[in-house]
Amino acid sequence: MAEKKNTQEPKAPKTAPKDDARKKLDLKVKDLETKLKDAQEKLSAEKNDYLKLMAEFETFRRRSAEDRLNLVSSAASKTIEGLLPVLDDCERAMEILKNSADEAAREGTALIYNKLMAYLKTQGLEVIEARGAKFDTDFHEAVTQFPTQDEAQKGCVIDVVQTGYLLHGKVLRYAKVVVGC
Repeated sequence: MAEKKNTQEPKAPKTAPKDDARKKLDLKVKDLETKLKDAQEKLSAEKNDYLKLMAEFETFRRRSAEDRLNLVSSAASKTIEGLLPVLDDCERAMEILKNSADEAAREGTALIYNKLMAYLKTQGLEVIEARGAKFDTDFHEAVTQFPTQDEAQKGCVIDVVQTGYLLHGKVLRYAKVVVGC
């Protein structure tokens, strides 16, 4: 009998296909892990960008609200500042009418002044009380100095030439004063 030739290739051990499948699975897992890691990094970056954008928007919203309030406040202060000469005229008129015999003029002028002043106080206007106070450059503007015999009056306000006003705690107009020296 003729010898049978072995035409089949030697068989590889049966574990080889399992190892190949395992390697393919491992590669797929690594690929998927890499993709997951990239997606997580991308998500994290997007989240950070979103948080930064939200913070910037919140800052913008706050600043624009402050700007609106400042604009309204500025407009109000300009309006009130325009009314200060009217208050000055009322004060002068009341001073002149103090010695007058015309009771109706005195009462009418005082009524107008008091109503205007009451309204302006509701808007945040305050008078700077200067007479007798220590001279303070934060609230007073020295028009002149006047020599005084009394040591207690040195450096103090002796007379007020023009009344000063505060609007919401900020100086709207400095009080023009005479200071003792």
